[in-house]
Amino acid sequence: MSDEEHHFEAKGDAGASKTYPQQAGTIRKNAYIVIKNRPCKVVEVSTSKTGKHGHAKCHFVGIDIFTGKKLEDIVPSSHNCDVPHVNRTDYQLIDISEDGFVSLLTETGSTKDDLKLPSDESLLSQIKDGFAEGKDLVVSVMSSMGEEQICGLKDIGPK
Repeated sequence: MSDEEHHFEAKGDAGASKTYPQQAGTIRKNAYIVIKNRPCKVVEVSTSKTGKHGHAKCHFVGIDIFTGKKLEDIVPSSHNCDVPHVNRTDYQLIDISEDGFVSLLTETGSTKDDLKLPSDESLLSQIKDGFAEGKDLVVSVMSSMGEEQICGLKDIGPK
């Protein structure tokens, strides 16, 4: 064929690795789905009967996993929906800075310093109080579609 070598440079990210397709009719309650470009946990699914034009429709109600906002979408059950890759990772809390950022210890022994304290008041006070008392705390960090947020807390005992 050709002796030329082609080199392609990745200049943009289409977001393809952040989600994967799944048929709308197979998505159930407590699964994840992308509604209006936001990762959501499905809290309600209802399916209408096949209509005049031949498609049953799925009505999804989801809660944004980062903001807590309620979002809705209606999709034909035979069509594909985007499903986000959602990861949950535990890190040990090392420090809380004055500007609200946390310093976390990763499994490799390095630190992760790019996360802010959560906006949820009860979780925020649990983290601050536990840290002030000198407890060893492990925070759960949920990540999806390029966003990360602290979503949980475990106390593993005093320091």
